[in-house]
Order: sequence, then C-alpha cells, then structure tokens
Amino acid sequence: GRIINMASISGVIGNAGQANYSASKAGMIGLTRTLSKELANRQVTVNAVAPGFIESDMTAKLGPVVMQEVCKRIPAGRVGKPEDVAAAVLFLASPAAGYITGQTLVVDGGMIS
Repeated sequence: GRIINMASISGVIGNAGQANYSASKAGMIGLTRTLSKELANRQVTVNAVAPGFIESDMTAKLGPVVMQEVCKRIPAGRVGKPEDVAAAVLFLASPAAGYITGQTLVVDGGMIS
C-alpha cells in the first residue's frame, strides 16, 4: 500500500509570519517519517510531497507583483502547476517507488535547493 501526505516547503525550511502553517507541515513530515517505520513491515510506504509556490487560490491572493518577486527566487523561473505536484504523487504511488519510504519529495523548481 501507499500513503502520500501533503506537506510544504514551509514545513522543511519554515516561513516567517506563518508559524502555525509551518509547524503543521513540519508535523506532517514527522508523521510521515514515523509512520514509514511503523508500516514498512506491512509493505506500506509512507512519503510526503512538499510543494513550493504552486498556482492555487492561496498563491493567487499574493498578487502579481509579489509573484514576480517569488519567481526571481525560483531557479526554474516560474511557479509550479498543480500538474507538477500530481506527477510527484503519481510517482510515489507507482511500483517504481516501492522501495522509497519515509521521504519528503520537494516540488519547488529548485527554490530551497
């Protein structure tokens, strides 16, 4: 089986002004690691996906000026699309990821690399 949790780069690196959000996503990463150890003997992998800035209702509220500044900090030069996150989830759900567990796959165009 597969469990794929949704985290965020805020849970990996923190984000000033968003202590509640960052803490909840960091907690999800910790839960992912712990469950991966508890469920491995049942052939269940547990991983997380940590998106960066992705086109969404949440990022749309930031406005175009802020988003242009954000894009300058992303080596890929753009915000991600929901399809980018979906591709990561599909990979982790696939047989190709059968020996990957307890990991957080960051999908951020290189922003926190």
